Amino acid sequence: MEVIVNNKATVISESATLEQLISELNILSTGMAMAVNKQLIPRTQWKTFSLTEKDEVVIIKAACGG
Repeated sequence: MEVIVNNKATVISESATLEQLISELNILSTGMAMAVNKQLIPRTQWKTFSLTEKDEVVIIKAACGG
């Protein structure tokens, strides 16, 4: 299945959840937030939130500095 992650087409497993997406992309989940189709998804729902074809996912990583 193809989804858009940070404006880049990405192929992932069928019926993948947000948690599975993170795992497939080898991303550390600490200090990050995710939105699907412009709606913020709480971390408590990542394990059960299923993605569908052409969903637009935005991954935001916190950064230190000033």
